[in-house]
Amino acid sequence: MKVLIADDERLARAELRRLLTAFPEVEVVGEATHVDETCERVEALAPDLLLLDIQMPGGTGFDVLDRLEAPPDVVFTTAHDAHALRAFQVNALDYLLKPIEAARLAEALERVRQRGRVQRAAGAPVTPLERVFVRDGERCWLVTLSQVPLFSSEGNYARLHLPDAEPLLARSLNHLEERLDPVRFFRASRQHLINLDFVEALEPGPGGTLIARLRGGREVEMSRRQSQRFRERLSP
Repeated sequence: MKVLIADDERLARAELRRLLTAFPEVEVVGEATHVDETCERVEALAPDLLLLDIQMPGGTGFDVLDRLEAPPDVVFTTAHDAHALRAFQVNALDYLLKPIEAARLAEALERVRQRGRVQRAAGAPVTPLERVFVRDGERCWLVTLSQVPLFSSEGNYARLHLPDAEPLLARSLNHLEERLDPVRFFRASRQHLINLDFVEALEPGPGGTLIARLRGGREVEMSRRQSQRFRERLSP
């Protein structure tokens, strides 16, 4: 389990490192001290878990999550309990109050294991999600996900863009991405997940990006990072 520690206090980072030595399966791959550095280290190191302080130079831990296209699992570490509700609204796995106790850290790490991200990264088979139950006003129905051209993020919800409706699903885009078939679906940006079966054409966009034109005329601009990943995916 690769862990990144993000905290502007040197003693707090050192204490987390000390506590984590009790878990031989954990590897601390780096540290960060402010918001920009945290985002850069997440992108460069691809940790399985981010131990994230809330108050940091350059913004907050919530700003970090807003900026990341595909955040890792997150456990907040903070001296204040005022942000606990918001932390769980952004799908944090746990919320540890400083000074952090070894037993509470162990519970948080167990939550990460139960979530299964590390096992999936190691190649454990996961059955892709095929259908979801959605509600749109008074209408409720089962949607076959292979027939959804585009998903967009709206906070902790995902909007399904169908030909005749655009209902909200009570799941985050990150959650959907983990459960969908990666051969068919591609994360175009922090805001969009596209179904490659519906892509009619790819066009160059500004700054080296790609623009995917979907059946029906909708266009989705990929981020620069995801455009590069898409090019690598197409390379022989």
